[in-house]
Amino acid sequence: MPIKVSVVVPVYNPGVYVEDCIDSLLRQSLPPDEYEVIFVDDGSTDDTPARLDALAAAEPRVTVLHQENSGWSGKPRNVGIDTARGEYVMFVDNDDHLGDEALERMYDYGTANGADVVVGKMAGKGRGVPVELFRRNHPRATVENAPLIDSLTPHKMFRRAFLDDIGLRFPEGPRRLEDHVFVTEAYLRAANVSVLSDYVCYYHVRRDDASNAGFQRFDPGGYFKNLREALDVVEQYTEPGPLRDRLFRRWLRVEMVERMRARRLLALPADYRRELFEEMHQVVVERFGPGVAAGLQPTQQVVAALMTADRYDDVEAFAEWEAGIALTAVPERVAWEDGMLRVGFSAEYTSAAEPMTFVAGAPRTPLDGAPEDLAAAIAWVSADTAARFGQATADLLVRERASAAQYFQPVEFTPQEVPAGDDGRVRLVLHATAAVDPAALTDAGVWDALVRVRLGGWTKECRLGPAPRGARPTPSAALAGGHVVLPYWTSPHAHLALDVDRATGRLGLGAISLDEVTASGDRLRIPLPLHVPGDGAEATLRLTSSHGTLEVPATLSPQMSGALLEAVLPLGELRGAAWRVALGTPGPRFLALPFVLRGGVGGVRVVRVPGPNALRRLVRRVRRRLGTAMGRTATRLRARTGRR
Repeated sequence: MPIKVSVVVPVYNPGVYVEDCIDSLLRQSLPPDEYEVIFVDDGSTDDTPARLDALAAAEPRVTVLHQENSGWSGKPRNVGIDTARGEYVMFVDNDDHLGDEALERMYDYGTANGADVVVGKMAGKGRGVPVELFRRNHPRATVENAPLIDSLTPHKMFRRAFLDDIGLRFPEGPRRLEDHVFVTEAYLRAANVSVLSDYVCYYHVRRDDASNAGFQRFDPGGYFKNLREALDVVEQYTEPGPLRDRLFRRWLRVEMVERMRARRLLALPADYRRELFEEMHQVVVERFGPGVAAGLQPTQQVVAALMTADRYDDVEAFAEWEAGIALTAVPERVAWEDGMLRVGFSAEYTSAAEPMTFVAGAPRTPLDGAPEDLAAAIAWVSADTAARFGQATADLLVRERASAAQYFQPVEFTPQEVPAGDDGRVRLVLHATAAVDPAALTDAGVWDALVRVRLGGWTKECRLGPAPRGARPTPSAALAGGHVVLPYWTSPHAHLALDVDRATGRLGLGAISLDEVTASGDRLRIPLPLHVPGDGAEATLRLTSSHGTLEVPATLSPQMSGALLEAVLPLGELRGAAWRVALGTPGPRFLALPFVLRGGVGGVRVVRVPGPNALRRLVRRVRRRLGTAMGRTATRLRARTGRR
């Protein structure tokens, strides 16, 4: 069988963190004889070489190559490319891991679209990943029609023949940003790039000891020397003009301006901040024309202008002002409608924990050089933000807490200027309603609701909540989209979260009233505090007794604010036993209901199961009686032996 994908993993002293990587590679849904895994050990000094050799001895699809330490990941990746037999080559870091279907999905998507490069959706566990790139699938993406340039890490799938045809390899040696040079050239020379966004393929993991190579402090001189090499690639394969400016803008924005903003700057040692700034100033003056910074957001334009003017102290003062700005999102409605969870909320920015205000109706003017001082910078940013309020966006994302997989949900929103005093100032508030589709919640677990707002010069995220206690919506559970979903408010912060296919006690099934449960003949009717879609849903009842287990088909239909479960009971099989009852969910779990069915000659009776409080009281009573009896016995023994 031809090898479809060769996975290349450069390895250097990963310790236990390589185990998740190994496990994910061996779990792939692609048949084992259709892919290979090539570990290139770059002179590890821990026990990893022996661990990998043992793995290769047991797994025919695994190859291990050992070499002297080269100083960085470029050479190991190149060795892996030259060894690879697959149609595509996929690069994975030794402390990250893949989704179980990543190789199969990415390969199929790439071949279906004739892609030289396949970019799979990423999730970041403790570290940032591109967000806008993965709003939707892009079967034919370019640097012009999609934000490809936001993703320059090498953790993608590349067609091996494409790499050989253009002679593309990673720069080698102890250096930084070798992936920027490689991936940028691949984007600019590929016949097609395909972006797969509907499945999380790659999980970037920040190690507990924060010792990932990308998190280590770097030498500014060497770093920005390597950055210039990526800019050289752009200049080689583009003409001067708007496209080149837009591509250059990525390095100005991500590698320079964002490092000089708010808490990210202020968290660095003072001498290191200045060293970084000096190197950035040189690159900006040498390489970037005015069209590069002009396309940035307002706050980014201010920092870039101050950087160009070599005014570090003003950059620091601006960062201190920005550090107090945050996003707040207040939930206003959480309700189920036709199998969808409708989430209404309002969002705005705050400064020093108070709503930000802006001058309404101010004309928009371009930034003409660096602002005179901090007050002028703030005034220009505020005026520009208000003038462009109509371009603001609001999104709701749901993020699975354990894996960090996240998905955009459809949102409709309207901007509103809210008067904020008699001086003509206003608050800029976005009112939004999102439709969360339970079918999109692919994994059982807890999913957090996050709001993402782009307004003026800021793109910020925050958890949704809290709502004022008296106005807090009371969500109900639902059986929808193939899942049991329970929206709830976290404690103590009252943020909105969704419990998917895991909730038991919190569903409120224990509060079912026996007076409303009816068993007439072979017909059982149970009202449940669950929302179901208008066309109802199929369900299963599991009945368990000393005689065995029965599974009975049932139907769920809407009834007022909940659902009505109806089932036809096999009376003959129930006779002479007490049967515990559980509701089957779309997944493999069953949820216990608070009653027992006692089968008799005339049918069944519904009897409540003793609650946990009653059981606890019984246990305490038994313990007290045992303790009293044992105490009396000990007293008699001491009296007989004369001991006290």
